Amino acid sequence: MLIESRPRVGDPELVEGDPVRRSLFAGVRTRVLFSFLALLVVSTAASVLVLRQVLLSRIDDRVKTELSAELAPVVELEAGRPGSGAAWTSLRSLFETFLFGNPPPPSGLFAAFEGERLIQAVPPQGGEALERLRGEVEQLARQGTMARNGSLETADGEGVWVSVPVSVGEERGMLVAAALTQAERDQVIDAVRLAVGVSAVVLLLASLFIWLAAGRAIAPLNALARMTRSISHSDLSGRIPVRGGDEIAELGRTFNGMLDRLETAFAGQKDFLTDISHELRTPITVIRGYIETLGDSPREREEAIAVIQDELDRMSRYVDDLLLLTKAPRPDFLRFGPIDLDLFTHDLFAKARGLGDRDWRLDGTGVGILLADQHRLTQAVMNLTENACRHTREGEAIWIGSSLVGERVRLWVRDEGPGIPEEDQGRIFNRFARAGSNPDSSAHGFGLGLAIVRAVAEAHDGRVELVSSPGAGATFTIVLPAGADA
Repeated sequence: MLIESRPRVGDPELVEGDPVRRSLFAGVRTRVLFSFLALLVVSTAASVLVLRQVLLSRIDDRVKTELSAELAPVVELEAGRPGSGAAWTSLRSLFETFLFGNPPPPSGLFAAFEGERLIQAVPPQGGEALERLRGEVEQLARQGTMARNGSLETADGEGVWVSVPVSVGEERGMLVAAALTQAERDQVIDAVRLAVGVSAVVLLLASLFIWLAAGRAIAPLNALARMTRSISHSDLSGRIPVRGGDEIAELGRTFNGMLDRLETAFAGQKDFLTDISHELRTPITVIRGYIETLGDSPREREEAIAVIQDELDRMSRYVDDLLLLTKAPRPDFLRFGPIDLDLFTHDLFAKARGLGDRDWRLDGTGVGILLADQHRLTQAVMNLTENACRHTREGEAIWIGSSLVGERVRLWVRDEGPGIPEEDQGRIFNRFARAGSNPDSSAHGFGLGLAIVRAVAEAHDGRVELVSSPGAGATFTIVLPAGADA
């Protein structure tokens, strides 16, 4: 069993007549059983029929060979009388000498013919079966259809015959040896019947084995069906225990991976909706309050419109950031192109200097070509510089730098702000997450900036590193594959 699932109270499997389980076991299991049984029955039947035919054919060939050996002495007799070598005076005397000195074959006879006329048979009286056999042989001779050998049918069963032409002077005759083979054929048929009986028992045992094996093969799928029915939009925590490394185990692992992604997506969606409702509630409340208290004074209207416009701008930026994070997993999120890392770093430094009155410092530049999306990468680094401005005071230093070592490009922003507590460092890259900030900072953002930085880095197959401790500032580093020869 590669996939197991323990039934729980209320599990549909415990309900009698469960349609899914009945469908799996009465459908697939039965089809597998019938398919294997059909294959086994056809192959066994074909084998038995071929075996029967081969054995019967061998009986006829063996008896014909024995009859030919019985007739062999007549060829020597035809050359002359035993002892003297004198020629035979008549065909009848040759036949009498042969028939007198050679006993007939078991369950058979010798028949001597002159032309198409039977002149002598041995034994002359051998019971009804041999009488009928002699009659069949005599009829074949009269019809002129007797060749060297052949088969015949009598009321007592199958038989074979072998003939040898004999001549004495002008006389032409034929000596025939014939025997009934029905007794030996009956033995073969009995053996075939025994084989059929054994095969039937083997088929029954094979059917039981196939039924059990099919049940074990389908049981993991049944567990998968049970687990699927137990999952709802409010509870995605169920998983299928998986063991082994075959295809069904891989199916279980794939299904569990899908559940992990769904659970993460549903949890993220829930948090996403909660945070959106929280973030948009404040600007909407502010706008509604100003609209409700809007006076007739031009000055009051101007102040209210300015506040409303500012809140609408905040909501627009917020929606833009959310759209950016939504597009990040898409394959068309990035547009790659070659970037001169030295020029790019100086361009970032020039743009960052306009964000606030800080002691901006260039902390070294890398030399080489970076294959990346310049627009998205600029957006990520500017988010880091805005974050550094938000958590530093006027006149404090902020460093921006880059490097290219081997196949790794590093872009960093370092500040001497209050730092980030260790317990917050693992979560500040999540959406809407915020760490403790400088109390003098007047703007705290939406909690999406660092999430955007991580999304851009991961879209480039990179990562974001953070080194910080309370009171010692923070260094955010975007680490990317260069993607081009330096």
